[in-house]
Amino acid sequence: MASEPKTRPTDASVADFIAAVDNPVRRADAEIVCRMLEEVTGKPPVMWGPSIIGFGTYTGATGEWLMTGFSPRKAQTVLYVMGFEGQDALLARLGKHKTGQSCLYINKLADVDLDVLRQIAEASVADTRARFPTR
Repeated sequence: MASEPKTRPTDASVADFIAAVDNPVRRADAEIVCRMLEEVTGKPPVMWGPSIIGFGTYTGATGEWLMTGFSPRKAQTVLYVMGFEGQDALLARLGKHKTGQSCLYINKLADVDLDVLRQIAEASVADTRARFPTR
């Protein structure tokens, strides 16, 4: 097995982390995304490192990692929900966004269709659960 990821779950408070987000729009978006991902996964939010909020875990080639999650960064909110079959069709309907390897970047939730974002999260979680042992 490859080396374990450096980013690990912590005991830090998710609520305190979100409350400390400076940008009021990004803070409100973080609250919405946090509720959505908790509903989609059925798992409580957990801080991973200093800035990622994760939901559930799976065991992959590099060890334990978050099943899905997000980070409300200064420039944009990053969601870790990529890599499933059919994602291109959903992304085409999402609205304004960018993608990177396993990342979906959104400036603000007002730029995207929240129903499609939820479908993306659901498909990503379903794919992860089908391919890897999850907890």
